[in-house]
Formats: sequence, C-alpha cells, structure tokens
Amino acid sequence: MKPPSSLRSNLKFYYGDEEARRNRIDNEECGNLTRYFKSAQADALCMKHTSYGFDVLALVGEFRFKHHFTIAEITKELNGRGIATSERNSMRLYERYLTVLRASVTEQTRQVLEQFVEENKGIMLSMDGVQPEKGNETLYVVREVFSGTILAAQNLKSGSASELQALLQPVKDLGFPVIGLVSDGQQSIRLAMANMWPNVPYQYCQYHYLKDIAKPVVDADRKLKTGIKKALRGIREIEKQVEKETSAEAEIAKDYLAAVRSILLEDGNPPLDLPGVRIFENAQAVQQSLDRSLTKKGAHAARKD
Repeated sequence: MKPPSSLRSNLKFYYGDEEARRNRIDNEECGNLTRYFKSAQADALCMKHTSYGFDVLALVGEFRFKHHFTIAEITKELNGRGIATSERNSMRLYERYLTVLRASVTEQTRQVLEQFVEENKGIMLSMDGVQPEKGNETLYVVREVFSGTILAAQNLKSGSASELQALLQPVKDLGFPVIGLVSDGQQSIRLAMANMWPNVPYQYCQYHYLKDIAKPVVDADRKLKTGIKKALRGIREIEKQVEKETSAEAEIAKDYLAAVRSILLEDGNPPLDLPGVRIFENAQAVQQSLDRSLTKKGAHAARKD
C-alpha cells in the first residue's frame, strides 16, 4: 500500500523510513499499483490536505499568541527545528490553527462546563483581543474564567460590537447560565457583552486595571532603571584596571564587578515587579556589601599598624 504524497512526510516522521516502505506495495504483478490508499493512522495526525501534524499547528499558535512572533519569525523558528516551511506556508498553518481553535467546543467541553456550572451556579466569560503585529487582524478569544476553557475564537478586522456579538452568539446558544463578564476597557467588547447579557454583572479585568493605574509608576520606574544603568556602565574602565591583576584584592574587585554586570541584565514584570526598583535594590545591596568590605579592610589595617 502506497500512501498519498501529502502524508509521506508524516509517515516518515512518525514511523521512520523502514516503516514507511512497509506501507507500499512492491509486487509489480499487483493490480493496485496505480491506486492510492489513505492511512487512517496517519490521517489522525494532521488536518486534511496538509502533512503538518497537529503538534506543529499548536506550536505555531504558541509562537504567535504567547511569544508574539511575526510570521517571518515563526518561519525561521520552524525551519530551525527541522520543520521545512516558507512564510506563505506558515501563514496557512496559522490559519489552520485558528480553524482548530474555532472548532474547540466539543461534547467534552460541555461536560467540563457542566461541572463548573454545578460548582459555581453558572459560568463566567472573558473576552480579549490579541494583535501580534500592527495593521494585522485581531484574534478575539472568549474564555470561561473558572475552567480556563476557550469557547470561541476568531480573527476580525474591525472588532465592532456587531461582529463581536456574532462571535458570542454560539456561546450564548450553549445555554449555560452566565453569572459574570470580564474584559479590558475596549468599548466594543463591553457593548457586545452588555447586549448579549444585559443583566449580568460586568467587571474590568484586574490585570488590565492594575496595568492602567500603574502606568505613571511604570513610567517613573523606567526612568529610574535607565538612570541607574547609565551610571553603572562606567565600570568598564575599572574592569580594564584589574583584569590582569592577580592579588586577593583584585579578585574581590572582579567579583564585585561581576555582580554589577549581572545587575545590568536584571529585568522585571511590571506593574507588580518593577525592574527599576529591583535594579536599585540589588545595586544598593552590592554597595552595602562593598562598604562592609572596605570597613573590614580598614579595621584590619589599623590592627596591623
């Protein structure tokens, strides 16, 4: 039995060359040499009309929406992992990922939601839009908050309230009671949710809320971070002075310089973990340690005299 060309690479990848050859008829007297037979096992590994497995589609989705890679970056990453593709084909893989995402509501999903409805007397819905690149379509995702289940997802060009209502309609058709709505401050999302569930309490997403109210603090922290790093970059001259020294004092100085270098690489995750504050605290700790060392050296020198 000879597999169709679109599945050969999958057979080779999952079963190896030897196993792939076993799926081919080598008897020249066979009357079915010109016929092709699909492998049900290979078919289950990928969508129709493609030889890329579902694991590759999931990887493309992760690159796009978790790491915010561009299509060019996704192509480079896939090729680097031995998955041959082009930018045009990567775009097709991305579109197939969205198709799988939109079809993710299954009977098993219903059973999961029923369990959380029983525990919480209903479901809580959140909606957010992700736009990895400016000028591109925005992916709107609807999640159930308690379970984290994705209920709907679609790429939209405008994200108007009417388009978002059409995206929410299948979620409403599930028939589960909705006890709460969560989103960022986008007006069209709030309007669409209010039109679909007018009497359900709405809450502004806590992450977006904290991010917005902390913006002045984050801006000030960014200036603090820039100022400290600018002041610390002068250590290169000190490094040149001690790099060829082998004394005990020089080795200690090198350790402190390495600590300062590590501070320059510090970063945080605002608004709750401010990088400027973290760099300031670490620099202060190095300064205090250095002061203690100099104090000990002075006391030691005094005793020696």
